[in-house]
Amino acid sequence: MIPVRIHDSLTGDLLPLEPREGNKVGIYACGPTVYGRIHVGNARPFVIFGIFRRFLNASGYDAKLVCNLTDVNDKIYAAANAAGLGSQELADQMAAHYRADTDALGIGRPDAEPLATGHMHGIISLISDLIEAGHAYEAAGDVYFDVRSHAAYGELSHRDIDQMDQGEGVEGSQIKRDPLDFALWKATKAGEDTSWDSPWGAGRPGWHIECSAMAEAELGVDFEIHGGGSDLVFPHHENEQAQTAAARGKPLARIWMHNGMVRFGEEKMAKSVGNVLLLHEAIGSHGRDAVLIWLLGGHYRQPLSCTDERFAEANARAARIREVARKVVPGPSPDSLRPYRERFFESLADDFNTPAALAELFGWIREANREGEGVGGDDLVEMLSVLALENLLVEVSSDGPDAESLELLTARESARSAKDWAEADRIRDDLLARGWVVRDGGAGPELIPAP
Repeated sequence: MIPVRIHDSLTGDLLPLEPREGNKVGIYACGPTVYGRIHVGNARPFVIFGIFRRFLNASGYDAKLVCNLTDVNDKIYAAANAAGLGSQELADQMAAHYRADTDALGIGRPDAEPLATGHMHGIISLISDLIEAGHAYEAAGDVYFDVRSHAAYGELSHRDIDQMDQGEGVEGSQIKRDPLDFALWKATKAGEDTSWDSPWGAGRPGWHIECSAMAEAELGVDFEIHGGGSDLVFPHHENEQAQTAAARGKPLARIWMHNGMVRFGEEKMAKSVGNVLLLHEAIGSHGRDAVLIWLLGGHYRQPLSCTDERFAEANARAARIREVARKVVPGPSPDSLRPYRERFFESLADDFNTPAALAELFGWIREANREGEGVGGDDLVEMLSVLALENLLVEVSSDGPDAESLELLTARESARSAKDWAEADRIRDDLLARGWVVRDGGAGPELIPAP
């Protein structure tokens, strides 16, 4: 196994990845609340942790990735009421969209994708344990976590306990012992069409307890890595950490790994702000390869800018990979290229530095072009497979374009006939990423190799 270090949000240090058992690594990454189609900001943790799992498995680890879906939540009730749908109907529809949209990224599914509604028994059991341990209390059918009963509260977000706001507004303020206490269980309210029986009456869980219960059910406690967006550090992950530690006497996870936000200009991309680029729209406009390369082009802990220029740059990088793929042959890479492969893996092992790894990949490509035709491409295949970019190794016959490219050319002509210029341009860019330029002549359009 390659030694791996990851930045831990709790300690602020780079910590070694130390499996509890042999080479097994458990990773829990918070997934979306399914009340609408996901945007490219939601897709960033899906890609980061999906590619991280690929890297770990290629480095000798046996990684299990768990990404939950929150399918009962205030936002779902509100969106369902606005749409005139039942909350479970809306959640099921949006969960199906989520799976289809992320399937289009081509990096594979997580090993487990638990639903909050499928873990009610475990959620209720964990809440009961917290009450019994003196860390939670019932109030008028609700149950709240007693924040001040847990001395370590605030350690993950590094906040002063008296300066915190759970973001729950005035909800429950009249019955809480302390305004800082947060809901573990909420009694059914008007406008909520789903509920579950519990020792405290009909209701449904709070957001934070859902993830603690699902993570424990899939990975146990004290598992290796808990991930998610940096916007979840407080209150979501702080509360997960506190309630599991209070109930179990052990930390939920050993390393807390947080990705930065995707930004339009200076603002975080968010549905509440309205500045979103939906994932399926991004893939439709720019192509899957460009979206994936763009998401991997920034260090996971840093903000990532979303612009057409960034997608164009990513498409150009995809074209460079396709170009060299036509020149390499199966077999070991020359000794002169081996250091690039070694530094590629070293970069990913050092806090999952994908920009540095991509730089080594393109360093390999640059040197391979200097070597000329017939370079052994085993290293290239290995690096691209880690990044889920192995599809760029499509071979182009010297006799002409492949069948899929010809089908795209036909689709482009159909779009032009229908005067759907945006779709025609999108297909043209997709063909360019595959290594072909469309040339319109008197005998009709044809594909010629891109320079």
